[in-house]
Amino acid sequence: MPKSGLYEQDFFGWANEQAALLRSGKMASADFDNIAEEIESMGRSEQRELESRLTILLLHLLKWRFQPSLRGNSWRYSIMEQRRKIERHLRQNASLRAKLAETIADSYGDAIIEAARETGLDATTFTPECPWSFDQMMDPDLWPDHG
Repeated sequence: MPKSGLYEQDFFGWANEQAALLRSGKMASADFDNIAEEIESMGRSEQRELESRLTILLLHLLKWRFQPSLRGNSWRYSIMEQRRKIERHLRQNASLRAKLAETIADSYGDAIIEAARETGLDATTFTPECPWSFDQMMDPDLWPDHG
């Protein structure tokens, strides 16, 4: 089967075959184009994970700030959990720190949409730019009040 055929028809089989080829030093038989694509895809996946965690954190910080009467342990523990998971994810993928400003901007935009949907507040209620720096949103003592 051609190199790309197995890749398209049986990814699991292709991945194991490529790993065996690389381990045995049979570089000429390896499917380098698809291997490179998969490695890049893994990197994008790590960035999406960070973006997802930041969106959840920012969503709950916004809800905490703008719906004080609804504050409870669910939001509190979600904020605490996301802070821990973000820190751990960045420890395991340190080069993602270079993309924090861009990722926070994207995540905050998503968090505004989610917050508007979940709270019933108009999206314009929330500042268009993230009101917290990365260090602030990760600070275990940050529990934002309205204002």
